[in-house]
Amino acid sequence: MGDAPFSVPTQVAPIQRRQSHFRRAFIFLFLTVLLVLHPYPCRTKLARCRALDAVPGPSPDFYKRRRSDRDVPGTRATLLLGARIWTGGDNGTEVVKGHVYFDKGIIKGVGGLEVQTIKRFTLKVISISIIDAHSHLGVLSSPALSGSNDANSYNGPILPWLRSLDGLNTHDESYSLSIAGGVTTALVLPDYSGGQAFTIKLRKTAERSPTAMLLEPPYELNGTHTTSVTLPWRHIKHACGENPGRVYGATRMDTFWAFRQAYDRARQIKAKQDAYCRQALSGQWSDIGEFPEDLQWEALVDVLRGRVKVQTHCYEAVDLDDLIRLSHEFKISLAAVHHAHEAYLVPEVLKGHTVKFKSSRHNDLFIDPSLPAGSPPAAAIFATQARYKREAYRGSEFAPRILAENGIRVVMKSDHPVINSRYLLFEAQQAHYYGLPENLALGSVTTQPAQVIGLDHRIGYIKEGWDADLVMWDSHPLALGATPVQVYIDGIAQLELPYVVEKHNSLQSVPKVPNFGREAAQAIRYDGLPPLLPDESHVGDVLFKNVKGLFLPEHDGDRILDVFATQNIDSGVVLARNGSIACFGTESSCSLTLSDGDSHQVRIIDLQGGSISPSLVSYGPALGLSEIEGEVSTRDGDVFDPLVAPASPTAEQLLVRAVDGLQFAGRDALLAYRAGVTRAITAPGHTGFLGGIGVEFSLGARHKLEQGAVHEEMTGLHVCIFQGTGQPSVSTQIAVLRQWLYSAHAHEEHDEISMHSADAVRGRIPLVVETHSADVIATLIALKREFESHTGQLLRLTITGATEAHLLASELAEAGVGIVLIPTRPFPETWEQRRILPGPPLSAESAVLRLLTHGVTVGVGAIEPSSVAATRFDLGWIALESGGRISRLQAIELASINLRKLLCRNGNKGKSELVATQKGDLLSFESKVVAVISPVRGMVDIF
Repeated sequence: MGDAPFSVPTQVAPIQRRQSHFRRAFIFLFLTVLLVLHPYPCRTKLARCRALDAVPGPSPDFYKRRRSDRDVPGTRATLLLGARIWTGGDNGTEVVKGHVYFDKGIIKGVGGLEVQTIKRFTLKVISISIIDAHSHLGVLSSPALSGSNDANSYNGPILPWLRSLDGLNTHDESYSLSIAGGVTTALVLPDYSGGQAFTIKLRKTAERSPTAMLLEPPYELNGTHTTSVTLPWRHIKHACGENPGRVYGATRMDTFWAFRQAYDRARQIKAKQDAYCRQALSGQWSDIGEFPEDLQWEALVDVLRGRVKVQTHCYEAVDLDDLIRLSHEFKISLAAVHHAHEAYLVPEVLKGHTVKFKSSRHNDLFIDPSLPAGSPPAAAIFATQARYKREAYRGSEFAPRILAENGIRVVMKSDHPVINSRYLLFEAQQAHYYGLPENLALGSVTTQPAQVIGLDHRIGYIKEGWDADLVMWDSHPLALGATPVQVYIDGIAQLELPYVVEKHNSLQSVPKVPNFGREAAQAIRYDGLPPLLPDESHVGDVLFKNVKGLFLPEHDGDRILDVFATQNIDSGVVLARNGSIACFGTESSCSLTLSDGDSHQVRIIDLQGGSISPSLVSYGPALGLSEIEGEVSTRDGDVFDPLVAPASPTAEQLLVRAVDGLQFAGRDALLAYRAGVTRAITAPGHTGFLGGIGVEFSLGARHKLEQGAVHEEMTGLHVCIFQGTGQPSVSTQIAVLRQWLYSAHAHEEHDEISMHSADAVRGRIPLVVETHSADVIATLIALKREFESHTGQLLRLTITGATEAHLLASELAEAGVGIVLIPTRPFPETWEQRRILPGPPLSAESAVLRLLTHGVTVGVGAIEPSSVAATRFDLGWIALESGGRISRLQAIELASINLRKLLCRNGNKGKSELVATQKGDLLSFESKVVAVISPVRGMVDIF
């Protein structure tokens, strides 16, 4: 790191690109002379042939530009002062202290500059803006409505004539949200179907059209053809594996036969075009006819000519191997394999993609000129999302580091809205936590995706001459909770009056993440399915040394106390005996307790400045009831809904209990356990109004009969009220709920539904209602008031989901209604969730903070089973973005004692587990969970 001179040198293209351009320029000049010497009809035909020699990439004079083609006249020049600038240079290791100057949509200078009259920033971090190489922004719009679902065609898996641009919705609410996360550019792909993809910049334009959002659109887009020696890259998506099989009823054999047929058709068209041009260039005009082309297949012809970045959706080793063989058969250059959950297991397969092929009509061997010679395709992947279908079952959080170690370029992507692209940076942060080096983690959402989409000549770096797309952060981009202070697209500031939270100095540096080398090696050794049960379960004494913090629930269980702080202990020891805390303090103060036990059986664990805190609880995903969501045989299934399903003789007598369908030792459950989430509260799977009775159980247990496996067999009564296709009206659902409550109060316990409704109305168990709409929440508050006024009974009402609950914060507090927010970071996925409180930088408060400020009891949950392991980071994020108004201990309460209070029959009664972390507290990127202290089981699980 150092000060760099501030200058604006003339930027030249790389040598290999210049040589290619000179060669093409000579051919271009030769054909131009031919054109002049031929009559107009012949000129038109020769022009089409000349166009075949154009190569993708920037023009030779691109780096001489003084104004961006996306410049908005009247935009003021900007000078950002006194920052640490992560430029993307030197393989992502270059950091410059200085300033950035941009004007007319492009960067004019980076480095040192003496400017004394302008206020300086205090060394904020400025980075390249985030680029999403796999998104469905605008085609799977938010909120999701049937009138704007344009990501798919159901006419077949090989549809190269489809264009995502033709379905791009400019009113998607995700654009502004994604910008607030630092995302400025996205490659918008069709979803299941193969088709053409387009790169867009996310800012609003004066024209307000999809076309105005495009970045370097293909010349053929509006029926024109290039007259240059270069042309912009095109993009196409190919999908293989389960998706085409599920959507189109095709097996893997069917899909690849369809690919081979399609490319064989394209190869025949290309051969006819090449023959046509040979005849034209030799002056044989007799009976030459029209230039041979086919609009349906022209995109695949361009693939064969090396003009298209091929983005492939493939998960498993078999799919990746099929794909590489297809590329060899038809000489196709692959830009990236997307999803690719098993790519880390077969990196040599990807390295086998060393396609060199004849370009255009000439005999020179061609490799994608934007990549290093012989470069394998990149892997565009998730950080941790896996196991949602069989193809993803062997996915690993260590995949990014393993791929990088094997020379495969790593791109983190959102697949928006699968992952809200506003938080794409969190994917890079998690990849870094699990071992991807700092430079590659930042590059995975900046420079690498720019290269994959063929636009690294103008985006993906902070360099003179590149587009002025950059982000100023409130902390290091790899620090948990890093949030933009400002985002620039084409030199235009995107955040109007952003809300900025001041972060601690410790967050201005890259986190010192744990070492997961052993775990990564096991992922390879066990073919993606390493053992996840504890390495050791110790009965007897375990002494934790160098403990920085000890956090324990208060006796009444309502809050968590910092025990060491109250006793002025800076660092001490904690002795666990048979799974319970026997002593804590200094080592000498615990010596007598140690001497009471068997000194030969003491297990010593050095926490190296770590902590011991209450374990976390999961709610939301179907942990314990589903192993692979996409495979019916691995799930408990969905319960019978009497409001929707046909009449059944037992419909009114049965109420499902989740405890009866529990499955133990699932991979998501054990991964969560190893991350400090030791319990789950799970409701029966349901897609309609009636859920059933939930259960609280251990995520670390091996089977149901094991001691401590089930903590509470019956927790709360779960129902769901929402607007949906095939569902009765909301008012009907409310009417049924009202009838059940009054019937239960009148002691009409003639069936199981009424019996458990009676438990709910008498306050013995909570009534848990899943809904998001503020209108429905208001109706539920009114129903609670009505019922309590008429009966004198107190109703324990908890609302889950609750995206719009922040609109009724004071009313919820007054009514004594608890809230479980799912997800913790809101997203307007549906119409009922559209009124979100987005949090910084778009709002001063998050939904969690507003509800807590008004006195509402709040818990938080998750959506995906694979995301439960990141609960501790979600809690740390909540604390950080509150600006100190939510302490770290209060954040832990959100997913521990608060959840049990809101969802369980007995609230916080009973013993709960503790979690020991090394080198930091439970909520930090620096720490690693090393043990679970279980008083219920009487032992300590050690990892």
